[in-house]
Amino acid sequence: MAKAEGKTEKSSRIKNWFDGLKAEFKKVIWPDRTTLAKQTGAVIAVSIVLGMIIAMLDFIFQYGVDILVNISF
Repeated sequence: MAKAEGKTEKSSRIKNWFDGLKAEFKKVIWPDRTTLAKQTGAVIAVSIVLGMIIAMLDFIFQYGVDILVNISF
């Protein structure tokens, strides 16, 4: 009988967890299509700009290291 109570308690906890999850999803304010498109565009634009900045800095540092390595005394 102890096994049956354990299964019931476990299924009750799982059901409560899903009920809580459903309640939290009802609280979420989902963005409309235009807001989502604008924010996605902003994220892509910022990612591209930062990628270009990092690539330029990498090129500059690599050029500087190459100059320092090739210095002969």
